[in-house]
Amino acid sequence: AGVLASLAAGRGLLPGNGFTAANGYPPLSPLDGPTARAAAGTVLYLVLVALLALGAGTALREPAAAITAVLALLWIVPVVTRLAGDAHWQDRLGKVSPMPAGLAVQATRNLDRLPIGPWEGLAVLAGHAAAALLAGWIVLAVRDA
Repeated sequence: AGVLASLAAGRGLLPGNGFTAANGYPPLSPLDGPTARAAAGTVLYLVLVALLALGAGTALREPAAAITAVLALLWIVPVVTRLAGDAHWQDRLGKVSPMPAGLAVQATRNLDRLPIGPWEGLAVLAGHAAAALLAGWIVLAVRDA
C-alpha cells in the first residue's frame, strides 16, 4: 500500500516540477514493470538498511559506534571505491559495496550500464545485512550468555 501511495503521489508531483511528456519524460504508471520494481525495491532497500543497522547496533552495543560504522559502510566505502585508479577495480568494488549495489534496484533505464543488476544488488545488501545480524546475534549470545 505504501509503494502504491508513493507512486500515486509521485504521479501528481512530478509534472509540476517539469517532468512532463513535453520535456521527454513519459507519464509515470504504477503498472509499468521497471517503475513498480524501483518502488518496491526501494522499500526493500530501506528495510535491508534498517536490518543492517540493527545488526551493527546489536554487535557494537554503542549507538555512536553503530551509527558511525553503518554510515561509513554505506557512504565512505563508495567514495573510497571511486579513488581506485583502475576502472575494473571500481566496477568490482561497486558490485560488493552495499549502497551502490542496493540502489541499483532504483534504475529503470540503461540497466546494462549498471555494475550489477537490480535484484542482484539487493542480494548483496541482504548479504551485508545478514552478516551484520549474524554478528549481532553471536555477540549477544556470547556477551549475555
